[in-house]
Amino acid sequence: MLNVQNLSKSIEGERVLHDISFSIGEGSIVGLVGRNGVGKTTLLRSLVGILDADEGEVVFQGENIVTNPEVKGEMVFVPDSNATFNGYSIKELVTLYEAIYVNFDKPYFYSLLQRFNLPEKRKIRTFSRGMKALLFIILAISTKAKLIILDEPTNGLDAIVKRKILQFLLEEVSESKISLLISSHHLDELEKIADTIIMLKNGEVESIVTMEDARLHYKKVQVVFKENGIPEELKQLSNIEVLSQIGRVHTLLIKGNTEAVVSRLKAEQPLLLEELPMSLEDMFVSALGGDDIV
Repeated sequence: MLNVQNLSKSIEGERVLHDISFSIGEGSIVGLVGRNGVGKTTLLRSLVGILDADEGEVVFQGENIVTNPEVKGEMVFVPDSNATFNGYSIKELVTLYEAIYVNFDKPYFYSLLQRFNLPEKRKIRTFSRGMKALLFIILAISTKAKLIILDEPTNGLDAIVKRKILQFLLEEVSESKISLLISSHHLDELEKIADTIIMLKNGEVESIVTMEDARLHYKKVQVVFKENGIPEELKQLSNIEVLSQIGRVHTLLIKGNTEAVVSRLKAEQPLLLEELPMSLEDMFVSALGGDDIV
């Protein structure tokens, strides 16, 4: 569906994105994660043509979005702020979306408004942040686009609204086979709904991993050794990372060849060795973490 090939972008002489490549298939949910300032929003805006790439190309439905811009009618970008539309009414927004997206389903849109108890006759400026977020996701879904790109869709929302939004998105992916690309700092939410995670680091793709592969190739364990420190031979293993240490209790992340490493740990006859649930946050910290604050 979407193929990004060797995309690079500089802004005011500074390289923001470098040689970005990935693809998104039909009916999939892809999470885009990275620390602040790594270029996530620049990438999203480049995918929909708001920004022009310096190098590389974005191919959607087999068509280059630059040479065939009409194909962008099948993709919708929902930014993290929609303040531009504060002066609009619901009716005016519907008129705008109908003009831009030829497949906009007006009856479906109004049925969704009723489903989520959103008012029809108020200016957007009177909506709460959660109401606005839900409204623009509903608008995006109602376009019947094949790909919806969301930038921090649940940022600042309460738990109830978040649950409504995420459940709604999952339903639409399942029923309509649309695809979602979601940029978010809320790793726990992405972990629940995403099929694949793209990690950006310093404007480059650090890794692309499916959640299924992550569970197969990563393991998180808690271990207590008889001595205070980790045995030297274990420290030399490149696929062991210490996530935390409290006294003699070490929490380790094992990356690849997990069973062999666990066997090595057992051979040291630790006082305690148990597997812990592994999260997307653990992988994020391992791949992108550091002591600097950004």
